[in-house]
Amino acid sequence: MRAYDLILKKRDGGTLTREEIEWWVDGIARRTIPDEQVAAWAMAVFFRGMDARETADLTRAMALSGETVDLSDIPGVKVDKHSTGGVGDTTTLVLAPLVAAAGIPVAKLSGRGLGHTGGTLDKLESFPGFRVELSRDEFARQVRELGIAVAGQTADLVPADKRLYALRDVTATVDSIPLIAASIMSKKIAGGADAIVLDVKTGSGALMKSLDGALELARLMVDIGRHLGRRVVALVTDMNQPLGRAVGNALEVREAIATLRGQGPAELVELCLAVGGTMAWLAGKVPDPEAGRRLLARHLEAGDGLAMLRRLVEAQGGDPRAVDDPERLPQARYRQVFNAPRSGYLTAMDAQAVGTAAMVLGAGRARKDDVIDLAAGLVMLKRLGDRVEAGEPLVELHFNDPARLEAARRWLERAFTLADEPAPVPPLIHAVVGAELAPGTPAAPESTAAAGSGGVSGAGAAAGVTGASPAEIRVPEVARPAGSSAPVGAGAGAGATGAASPPSGWEPLVQLARAARHSAIAPFSRYRVGAALEAADGRIFTGANIENASFGLTMCAERVALFKALSEGVRQFRRIVITADGPEPAFPCGACRQLLFEYAPGLAVWVDGQPAPQPIETLLPHGFRLQR
Repeated sequence: MRAYDLILKKRDGGTLTREEIEWWVDGIARRTIPDEQVAAWAMAVFFRGMDARETADLTRAMALSGETVDLSDIPGVKVDKHSTGGVGDTTTLVLAPLVAAAGIPVAKLSGRGLGHTGGTLDKLESFPGFRVELSRDEFARQVRELGIAVAGQTADLVPADKRLYALRDVTATVDSIPLIAASIMSKKIAGGADAIVLDVKTGSGALMKSLDGALELARLMVDIGRHLGRRVVALVTDMNQPLGRAVGNALEVREAIATLRGQGPAELVELCLAVGGTMAWLAGKVPDPEAGRRLLARHLEAGDGLAMLRRLVEAQGGDPRAVDDPERLPQARYRQVFNAPRSGYLTAMDAQAVGTAAMVLGAGRARKDDVIDLAAGLVMLKRLGDRVEAGEPLVELHFNDPARLEAARRWLERAFTLADEPAPVPPLIHAVVGAELAPGTPAAPESTAAAGSGGVSGAGAAAGVTGASPAEIRVPEVARPAGSSAPVGAGAGAGATGAASPPSGWEPLVQLARAARHSAIAPFSRYRVGAALEAADGRIFTGANIENASFGLTMCAERVALFKALSEGVRQFRRIVITADGPEPAFPCGACRQLLFEYAPGLAVWVDGQPAPQPIETLLPHGFRLQR
């Protein structure tokens, strides 16, 4: 094989075979492929995407590109947890000891932070003497004897991903969803976990700013787990404000200790119980996630998680007295408050700006070789929805270097939106993906469902239901029996309307339409419809039907997708897929046909289950267009 040929194949939209991907990853790891060609391939993937099978093969190859952790001799199901990162995200410091206290082995390989605050390892080093570098043998032995270990990844773990990520970071290809998913999941697979719970953040302080993007990433990582024989559930959670009150290393450790004492912020406690309950369920300890939540709540109330944190700190060389006396943790010399400039309701927050303010104070790294100030950071005094008076403190700043203060305050000045009227607060948990697969359910067969194409703009109408409860926009994925040929990653299969195979080349669009159907709000008809509309420039806009108690205000999926595209300035379209739950093909209604006829002349329309696409002019003969 030649690197040039594989770059060309992906650049032109081709699908790489497993053998080609394995050869490519081996070349990355052994450095037989030069940086410029690896970077060119990453850019091709960014624009062309990878299907679900390609992404799973990439994940597998990267996981096996170096050494792996073998935890097979440790009794029980080993469950790992991963967050895609956010601001004030202290969950691991609470979850790991709490889950271990429930008798579930926790083998957690973590990293250091690059950005607004340190990573889990940096935070744990707030305990004087805490040792994060463990050999693989030490790591496995501690999990076996104590039930928990949290350590850094060794240099020989997933070396292909390390090199690929470094090149993505300098070539503007970090935001490729298939590459993000493969990077995360390869480390989890190499780390030896049997089951994985993912916390996929969305919002102003998250990697995935849009809910559609976060859902796409969550679905893809769940699919990868199924391909590779791992039980995976993803919670899509909100990061439009810091999760807890503390943003910084020692400050977040203090907050974790307070939480394990039963005195933590409500949102942090709730998310830890939701994620931890799912971990307990995947471990086979309880019959469902809600029972797992109750189990962890009992251990939290009894103080078992705090006791386990104390044992963890001691086992890894830290000073366990700091668990009982947090005053032993690093403390900043200076504190100052940032006050509200006016009265009003806190209606929006730029969580990324808040995180950047913490980094400027010294809590994070702008470059990998920066030294973190473990005591620096912020304490949030107000949350979204709160009423604030002019001059009332919003944030408390902790710092050791006064020269950093003014820059941090400038970031905070742009972080808060105050208004005269309150606004809905986003839900803490937007969706759960993969929870229908009970422990032990066989993985679905491999598929070629499209994933992460650079032109995809959305994965459904869920983004339009801001403020709805998680149940209203939960992503219901449906398990299939082993041997089913329905594609993985699009939730429920096509059903009765999907008897005919999609036309050649239409599969990615079909998968997005079927996925969008799960975002439908159809309490009256219980008839869910999804649509995926492709613009002439390759962008894809999805929609789902949204019903209203005043029936005439109901909006069809086709119009939701069309209006999303028109509102983004798109005026030329190529094709659309329409799919529904019912036994009959979901042909568009008259109103949708008229709008598509008028705004998308020449549009090819494929209704799921039909033999072939049809021009919109065939579906609406003698249609009316007003000459402008």
